[in-house]
Amino acid sequence: MVAVPRSHSGWTFITSHARVLAAVADNPNARIRDIAARCRLTERAVSRIIADLEHDGYLSHTRDGRTNTYRVEPGKVLRHPAEAGLPVASLLSLLVQDETDRHG
Repeated sequence: MVAVPRSHSGWTFITSHARVLAAVADNPNARIRDIAARCRLTERAVSRIIADLEHDGYLSHTRDGRTNTYRVEPGKVLRHPAEAGLPVASLLSLLVQDETDRHG
């Protein structure tokens, strides 16, 4: 289970969609419950965000029994015109912790 960070009030730089995408990229086998805890969102919100990301082709999943394995499409370009041409991989390189940084 992912440790839940303290609550935060006010605005932030990163959207909930970007947080969920980064959480999935960091752990493709994460449960909705764990993604929600990590992103400080409800499970229902995470489910809606994952549906949005899948609908627009940023994310897909395969199901094995009760477990989902997610796959991020790293070459898909970001949606906003200000980031035209930038792939998802560029965003994730800033948001997903390197394994050595996390444990080192």
